[in-house]
Amino acid sequence: MATILVVDDDLALQRTLRINLRARDHTVLVAGSGHAALAAFRDGAVDLVILDLGLPDVNGLAVLRRLRVTSNVPVIVLSARQDADDKVEALDEGADDYVTKPFSMSELMARVRRALRRFSQDDGSPASLSADGLVIDFESHQASRDGVAVHMTPIEWRLLAELARHPGRVVGHDDLLRAGWGPGFERESHYLRVFVNQIRRKIEVDPAAPRHLLTEAGLGYRLVA
Repeated sequence: MATILVVDDDLALQRTLRINLRARDHTVLVAGSGHAALAAFRDGAVDLVILDLGLPDVNGLAVLRRLRVTSNVPVIVLSARQDADDKVEALDEGADDYVTKPFSMSELMARVRRALRRFSQDDGSPASLSADGLVIDFESHQASRDGVAVHMTPIEWRLLAELARHPGRVVGHDDLLRAGWGPGFERESHYLRVFVNQIRRKIEVDPAAPRHLLTEAGLGYRLVA
């Protein structure tokens, strides 16, 4: 069904993940270090990466940054670090989900299914959305304003893309938090306020009087084309 790269130096965990993923008909590649992971990623078509942060040669975040230079492949981080700042840093660097060790295998498999569904190329989304000089290109994962590319962090892009997939409709706080940070962040509404303001500064002609990204008090946000 998918080719999944498992990056972890724990041999027992490698074996467990390989067995469980293969039982679900996935092809599994395994790397025990950051350098091996990057080499395996370059050599094959990978649909999803399961990435441990505590690697023996380089920090897992460095691997994540390297992946994000050239690819939007979904990445699920595995880590024994449970501090909220570690989770936010990994997600802000481009991780799509964060699972703390020890974890339930059934929960991890559910998150794998969710990540593969979300990033399926055949998701019914339009190729792009444009309005008054703002262009949101789903295929290239980029936005532009009056022909000039807008640099966005991975989280900013995920939030904007989620809104753009439902133009004119209110997208609730919970849905946006899950789209931006993954499960478990539904109560962190203060994150949304900060990132929505950042996005407005990048896409609006006048961020103080937004034309596109509107607030619906008590409900969520709406992107107007």
